[in-house]
Amino acid sequence: QVQLVESGGGLVQSGGSLRLSCAASGIIFSINTMGWYRQAPGKERELVATITRSGTTTYADAVKGRFTISRDNARNTVYLLMNSLQPEDTGVYYCNVGVSSYVGRNYWGQGTQVTVSS
Repeated sequence: QVQLVESGGGLVQSGGSLRLSCAASGIIFSINTMGWYRQAPGKERELVATITRSGTTTYADAVKGRFTISRDNARNTVYLLMNSLQPEDTGVYYCNVGVSSYVGRNYWGQGTQVTVSS
């Protein structure tokens, strides 16, 4: 069994910054691609950013130049540094982690609320 624990969400004013963390624990042989998704009220969940084990990153166009995804392989943790936050960034942010274990699969974090006030 693998658990993901997210932290770092909160309320911030427009133009502010937040850093999200997502730590994986449990029976883990290796962690593959890690990513962040978000879901705004009334909208579908969308991809924000991903990072491979070797460090290759991808970003949604809406966050390029403002958000930075990174990971610490020794700690099985992925981070999302969010700068220049705007009200449209408001939503619940979820991490998604590909885990190689006795059964390989992707896991979702519990979600953390990010609210950006104008």
